[in-house]
Amino acid sequence: MTDSFDVVIVGAGLGGIQMLHQVRQVGLTVRVFEAGSGAGGTWHWNRYPGARCDVESLEYSYQFSEELQQDWEWTRRYSSQPEILRYIDHVVERFDLDRDIRYHTRVEALTYDERAGRWTVRTEAGDEVVARFVIMATGCLSSANVPDIAGRETFAGEIHHTARWPKQPVDLSGKRVGVVGTGSSGVQAIPVIAQQAEELYVFQRTAAYTLPARDQPLDPELRAAVKADYAGFRARNSAMPTAGLSRYPTNPSSIFLVSAAEREAALEYFWGLGGPLVLRSFGDIMSDPRANELVSDFVRGKIRQIVRDPEVADLLSPKQPIGCKRVCIGTDYYETFNRPGVHLVDVASAPIEEITPDGIRTAAGSHALDVIVFATGFDAMTGALLGIDIRGRDSLSLKEMWSAGPRTYLGLGVPGFPNLFTMTGPGSPSVLTNMLVAIHQHATWIADCLQYLVDHDISVIEATHEAEDAWGMHVDEVAGKTLFPSCDSWYLGANIPGKKRVFMPLVGFPAYAKTCAEVAEGGYRGFALTRP
Repeated sequence: MTDSFDVVIVGAGLGGIQMLHQVRQVGLTVRVFEAGSGAGGTWHWNRYPGARCDVESLEYSYQFSEELQQDWEWTRRYSSQPEILRYIDHVVERFDLDRDIRYHTRVEALTYDERAGRWTVRTEAGDEVVARFVIMATGCLSSANVPDIAGRETFAGEIHHTARWPKQPVDLSGKRVGVVGTGSSGVQAIPVIAQQAEELYVFQRTAAYTLPARDQPLDPELRAAVKADYAGFRARNSAMPTAGLSRYPTNPSSIFLVSAAEREAALEYFWGLGGPLVLRSFGDIMSDPRANELVSDFVRGKIRQIVRDPEVADLLSPKQPIGCKRVCIGTDYYETFNRPGVHLVDVASAPIEEITPDGIRTAAGSHALDVIVFATGFDAMTGALLGIDIRGRDSLSLKEMWSAGPRTYLGLGVPGFPNLFTMTGPGSPSVLTNMLVAIHQHATWIADCLQYLVDHDISVIEATHEAEDAWGMHVDEVAGKTLFPSCDSWYLGANIPGKKRVFMPLVGFPAYAKTCAEVAEGGYRGFALTRP
């Protein structure tokens, strides 16, 4: 007999864990399927050297339990992957979540039965369960992008991907290592690998802006102050466009209203604070190309000051506007290129042609390697969703539905896919915010919605095409007022060959959260509700 649940959640990352806790509070039966051997999502898989969160630890944490907030003690400004995984394990144990999670279970298909009003969930092993509601908590950065480079299978050494790093330690001492990719993962891994390897070759196609983390042990006074008013701290952060860092609000003034000396002093101040705060030094950095160029020039000047070889410094200096791609937060990244044995390989001018048994060959020559590390990121926001064969009404596939690019209503629902919720999906702020705030807002909204459906005897909820179309235009309109769409980035899917380029996240958390609340208060307008 097929098991039946009120709710199935796909994914036991940070989103799936909170969603499980909140679905239980509604009183519904629930099962979570997780492909990995444990909970944690991105923090379960990304175990590479130097892996660390780029959101401050006091903010990158759950807010659904005051006791949890008070009891847990973060140790550093930015938490490392092992510390975050310990936190996740603690949460799972504290709230007895494991009993509803099935690990080592990858979902391969979801099929909607319109007559029964139920989803059939099929796993890779061929097992099936039935559920009234399905919540996709598959994560925005979970589908690893492994580049299709000729000859990969011929390489005689080890190949690793930062997003699928082995649990057991990888010994890189005395080895020639090649790192392909210089996004966030590469920026974190490269300085640590350089300390271990005999020779390190960094294969860079596009330089990324890397701002100093200034990581340090967490200030006990700051921790105590936040814990004394965690509710206020959370509320102030949620009022920020990125849902975080309310202690350092953006200077609303234009960069052109100050003198060159005042501008330089402001940029130096925010550079010294560390993290992404340089982008908060003036209010027009992400809307005026001329303002952006002044800040970009400032950061490029810092790179030239740090990197001793002028040619290497020039290659490491990004040409695109700062912030249009995700800004990296690193420790000693640029300093690493002053180390003997660290080589920057420009694959923009001389692309990688093949992987050979001995290493990597570019158009300019060959590089002998013992280990290759792909730090090539993810098929962001849609990769994990489209990796599952999801079929809604009339067997319409989500892949078909999104062939011209992903479209949703509020990032939560898709027309033709009843009772299916997409946590932090395309069309929501998600990756442009502190993800834990985005997760909290979505988990709470979905749980409240489920409670409403139960209380009002509503069997089906489904986003309308009209609402989806209007929302898609809204997402495009808001993005068009910024510099975010001005360069090829994974926000648009530009890192995945053949992927339709659509700006996927919504800019601005507070207005979005207000809209979601108004939709709920209005009886879930924009959704069609059906009673049995």
